[in-house]
Amino acid sequence: MALAIAAWVLCPQILLAQRDSIRLEPVVIKGFVPEKFMSGLKIQKLDSTSLNLFRFQNISDLLSLYTPIAFKNYGPGQLNTASFRGTSANHTAVLWNGLNINSPILGQTDFSTIPVAGFDQLAVQYGSAASIVGSDAVGGSILLGSTPSKQPLQVSIGRQQESFNNHQTQVTARYTAVINDRWTFSGKTNVYDGRMNNDFPYSERNQYTVLPSTSFQRGLVQDLFFNSKNDHQISAHVWLTRNRLTLTPEDKAGRELTLTEAYRTMLRYNYKEITFRASWVRDIIDYAKGDYSQLDHAVTDKFSNRIERDFQFNAFQIKAGGELAHYRAQVAGYDKELVTENRGDLFLLTRWQPTNRIIVSANLRQAFVTKFDPPFTPSLGAEYVLAQKETYNLKFKGSIGRSYRVPTLNERFWKEMGNPEIRPETGWNKEVGLEQNFTSPLNHTFSASITAYHNRIKDWTYWNPGKSYRVENLQQVLARGIEVLAGWRFDVSNWKSGANIGYTLNKSAQEKAYDAYSSDIIGKQLVFVPVHSGNLNAFVQYKNTRITAQAQAVSKRFSTFDNSQILDGYTLTNLLAEHTFVWDKIKMRLQGQINNVANTFYLNVRNNAMPGRSFALSLILMYDPPKNR
Repeated sequence: MALAIAAWVLCPQILLAQRDSIRLEPVVIKGFVPEKFMSGLKIQKLDSTSLNLFRFQNISDLLSLYTPIAFKNYGPGQLNTASFRGTSANHTAVLWNGLNINSPILGQTDFSTIPVAGFDQLAVQYGSAASIVGSDAVGGSILLGSTPSKQPLQVSIGRQQESFNNHQTQVTARYTAVINDRWTFSGKTNVYDGRMNNDFPYSERNQYTVLPSTSFQRGLVQDLFFNSKNDHQISAHVWLTRNRLTLTPEDKAGRELTLTEAYRTMLRYNYKEITFRASWVRDIIDYAKGDYSQLDHAVTDKFSNRIERDFQFNAFQIKAGGELAHYRAQVAGYDKELVTENRGDLFLLTRWQPTNRIIVSANLRQAFVTKFDPPFTPSLGAEYVLAQKETYNLKFKGSIGRSYRVPTLNERFWKEMGNPEIRPETGWNKEVGLEQNFTSPLNHTFSASITAYHNRIKDWTYWNPGKSYRVENLQQVLARGIEVLAGWRFDVSNWKSGANIGYTLNKSAQEKAYDAYSSDIIGKQLVFVPVHSGNLNAFVQYKNTRITAQAQAVSKRFSTFDNSQILDGYTLTNLLAEHTFVWDKIKMRLQGQINNVANTFYLNVRNNAMPGRSFALSLILMYDPPKNR
């Protein structure tokens, strides 16, 4: 249920001092993610300043510099998938206002199609959260959220011009109004257009081909919120995208076209303890080679309804609910013209806080899928404050939870290679960690955390080359590692400065093999998963001028399952400088950016080098009157 607007009830109190007792109405609190039911799990929120720095980029550019998520990126505007805590691209759930938007046929999300500017909140939930999120949340979850505007009117238009004749344009409007004495209205409209012409001044780097490509991306994000004084809330959300990618466009015989469209809609109603959500999502993929005379066409529809209710009994908080979803798929590569499937979920989330130092969450979920038997997925998490002082606190966190992944429609229904009898993947994720925060008398703030995790996944699906690439449950994978994060912040007068650093050790390997073909890769690191990775972000700001330095380091990765071929490690550095001009209600933000300052040569996939040093200049004009008091 991550990213849904949560409604919960603080304990109703009954005053019995007189016959005509007064009942205090429940207070409805709107939240970004159901953190109160995620005790023991690691959650990282990206602040608004970080989002603004990456306004013209996709979320993978941001997450690769602030989190340990490894991205398999084919180039600017091309396919970009995630490996979270040593798992595959199919093991990261992406939720938009609580709705899983992973493709039902592919089981993953192309992060190059998700712009940072389209959303108000972005958070990363580490580790399995199947009891809360559902299928796909094996390695972790990416949570995208929308919030009501607080401005009567705020309008911005921005343009970024980059190297290689790439450019981005965005227009955003936020607004709010009073409808009558009971209802208020607010909303956000965001329109974006990006063109990646990729006119590289070279055809290869270090004897590796820089694959020619062009892409354009267009989209509309529309959020509407209606709120009443008696705790009614109605919200409507629309996200439309269109992405066109062409590989080797000048080669009429060998060029490849991938055209993807997504229509995502959601209607949500909340009244005090009860929330109801209805949604419809359509994904379209068209693929062709050569003259494009014949397109491979795939259309999938997802219709879903969800209802949940919150309860509170003294120190206990409970959220109970269910969700029903119906899938319809028409894919050129399937044996059947139309494939349908029904899925359902029942869940019970609980939180117990007997004291200020202890929080315990116990969550239960049971999924139901046509012709499948997904496992029962419980989880248990706890947090304990070891030390609590005015300027210092130290917290211990730990959790254990079961995860699962329902096989994709491609894995079951693709001609000849699909396997209708394939089993859902299941796993157990365990993690422990410490978090501390310290504030010095000299306006310095320090934070640090360390987390160790152990995630074993059984029945890992594998397109078996030994059987003409028929998909089978052939592997058991063990991913374990350590994540360290540290941050520092110093504010005084007109000066601000800060730094964040992260390091991850990740060992992810096949632990068991279910046939002779895959037995020779037992104990080998999974492909494209670095053992070591780290990032650094530092800034200094004086009034409206800010300079930011970013660095990302990735160790060597293996490009074959037997670890016989290696992609070398690399370090990338970026520099950003920006200044904001203010004239009454008008603001203008000018930003310059140098990516890959050292012109480092690196590969994310074999035989396709990433571009070298590049420059970007962006300008944003904003009508931004002072907020209402």
